[in-house]
Amino acid sequence: MEAIRKDLNEAQQEAVLNHKGPALIIAGAGSGKTRVLTYRIAYLLSMGVSPSRILALTFTNKAANEMKERIATMVSPDLARNLWMGTFHSLFARILRREAEVLGFPSNFTIYDTIDSRSLVKTIVRELSLDEKIYKPSEVFGRISTAKNNLVTPDVYLSSGEFQVRDQVSRRPRLGEVYDRYVKRCKHFGAMDFDDLLLQTNLLFRDHPAVLDKYREAFDYVLVDEYQDTNYSQYLIVKKLSELHRNLCVVGDDAQSIYSFRGARIENMLNFKNDYPDYRLFKLEQNYRSTQTIVNAANSVIKKNRGQISKEVFSKNENGEPIRVLKAPNDRDEGFMVAGHISDLRFRQQLEHKDFAILYRTNAQSRIFEESLRRMNIPYKVFGSLSFYQRKEIKDLLAYFRLTVNPRDDESLKRIINYPMRGIGKTTLEKLNGYAEKLDSHIWDVLTHLDQVNLGFNKGTLTKLQGFTKMIKGFRQRLPEMEAFDLAYTIASEAGIIRDLQADRTPENVSRSENIEQLLNGIKDYTDNTEREGEMNLGNYLQEVTLMTDMDQEKDEDRNRVTLMTIHSAKGLEFKHLIIAGVEEELFPSPMSTDNPKDLEEERRLFYVALTRAEKSAIITYAALRYKWGIQNACSPSRFIKEIDTKYLELPPDFYPVVPGIGTEGGEKEKFVPEASRKLVNVNQATRSSQSTSTSAASSQPPKDFTPSDPGMIKVGTRVEHPRFGIGEVHQLEGTGSNIKATVLFPIGTKQLLLKFAKLRVVD
Repeated sequence: MEAIRKDLNEAQQEAVLNHKGPALIIAGAGSGKTRVLTYRIAYLLSMGVSPSRILALTFTNKAANEMKERIATMVSPDLARNLWMGTFHSLFARILRREAEVLGFPSNFTIYDTIDSRSLVKTIVRELSLDEKIYKPSEVFGRISTAKNNLVTPDVYLSSGEFQVRDQVSRRPRLGEVYDRYVKRCKHFGAMDFDDLLLQTNLLFRDHPAVLDKYREAFDYVLVDEYQDTNYSQYLIVKKLSELHRNLCVVGDDAQSIYSFRGARIENMLNFKNDYPDYRLFKLEQNYRSTQTIVNAANSVIKKNRGQISKEVFSKNENGEPIRVLKAPNDRDEGFMVAGHISDLRFRQQLEHKDFAILYRTNAQSRIFEESLRRMNIPYKVFGSLSFYQRKEIKDLLAYFRLTVNPRDDESLKRIINYPMRGIGKTTLEKLNGYAEKLDSHIWDVLTHLDQVNLGFNKGTLTKLQGFTKMIKGFRQRLPEMEAFDLAYTIASEAGIIRDLQADRTPENVSRSENIEQLLNGIKDYTDNTEREGEMNLGNYLQEVTLMTDMDQEKDEDRNRVTLMTIHSAKGLEFKHLIIAGVEEELFPSPMSTDNPKDLEEERRLFYVALTRAEKSAIITYAALRYKWGIQNACSPSRFIKEIDTKYLELPPDFYPVVPGIGTEGGEKEKFVPEASRKLVNVNQATRSSQSTSTSAASSQPPKDFTPSDPGMIKVGTRVEHPRFGIGEVHQLEGTGSNIKATVLFPIGTKQLLLKFAKLRVVD
């Protein structure tokens, strides 16, 4: 292909043309990773490889669709259309639908999103009469998710002494029972959650070798984007599918591995050479996105990490201006400072709002910037807020769609049997549910055989139930013959949802009605643009919409706005002018990471990701004072600012004074505190000295004879003292051996500390 020599640099060409055998492509920030992956696939197609024999796995639908569109222009739309290209979850769901029967699931299984899963966990916790304050649905589901991603099934979980001890320590001894019931209930309903799409694929390949052989033979080439973000479950599937032909190409950047909290394992990339000793390594080191200053500044930070694959990222773009570090007197002023900077630069350089982004470490930081931007009439969009598809009216209509496709889905049935209101009350539903459970059946089965059971319903109730059943049967009869949009509109109309929302024209209902209209518009767009024959039905639409990410859902009206998002959400994006806010110790890096070198390295990678999102300019801000739990605390700039070579920075004049404290790992520890803040520290300490130990612990200095206790002495409920955080109580212990992590409630907030590094002293 002439385009390869014309459009790619030498390193990129090598990564594209050497397509045989295992390959690891290390792609530095802004180095054209997507382009190389796209050209590699196009090159394979140009050589006559059938598109159906290429498996390309991504993490977002957006990335997959963009690559398909590019490939279509380079080879042909037909070839691009028939590629096995998409997200891990969407492609594995496709395989699972084909092979569902051998796993005991229907091929039309429902896919539960996180909200659905938590709701089911909550139901189970209540059924077991457990304390919801201890068995919080979000935390319990988080543990279930972690277990699944580590391929720990309920039977393994329940038979493991380690898990039993861990659950006893966290005061949730019946968590395994909840997990077991959750899995059985999902299967009973014909449903899988997101994690099941990975777990069940692993079980399918493990327990059915013939099925594994079929797919292993089917794919000559396997390509994986963002390999550093894969978890153990994804790693195993990829390894199994590529074992026969061994044409595995993984692309990513170990310096951008920031999702360990989701189960991502940087080791998958670092240990690639051990899995495939004959692999070829390609390094994409030229950054096309950012100025030389931004690239060099980011390099000077990330080189502090020990666990990485060496590379020298460089830029041939303009030098660019220094990175400005701005200090605000307090967090409120930080918001005004950032909004003012955006307004000023936009008018001076005739920029658009979409050219700016504000990144922060935690979602809670968005409030201050939202208030400041609103006051200056600057339009903005917060990513990570309530998703369109999680709004009540949308969930209601989607529940109708789900029940139409899969009548075993009792959770969806319960949600909509009396919406819009049709006089079917809670007592009636409880009788239906109880009878279904007694028969180990489904509520739908009971509804379709009401003439054969006697549940004591009066004539009026029976008429309402029969009316609902007849309506759903009508939808199901039209399922094979109607396209997704036509059936969706029919359901919204005949179920009474549109009528219900339009009957009361309050502002809230107008908004809900508009949301329903937008959903239907989206389904119409789906049917108009779906080219695969037989995939324009409601079931396929449901799968696609359930597996969407926030970034896939971006609408046109959101685009010319200032972007606000956490750094984790910004991965893979780029912005002309960037503000990284709240870059302070005890905020970024996260206080939960500072006592664990491995966690601290991930925080540094997170900062590297933030900085390398910038194209033209970057500004880093921090506040001298910030409210925490209603108390104004003195803050010091993050160690990550200190790690940037000063020749790439424009620093505030009072940045340099230091006092003993926290610094980089190794060597003498210190932290920066501006002169004004040093005075405030002294004032705060003097003020708090008259208060109780619990309220002054965060600012008190440990005694000179401070000696940490043996970690083995620390149990749940133990009162402990930390050199910096003061006196707190151990709330939870997780892990085993030398990797036990304690959750401790201190006056300044909850901290997670690895006991072997925490330096905790037991308080009598």
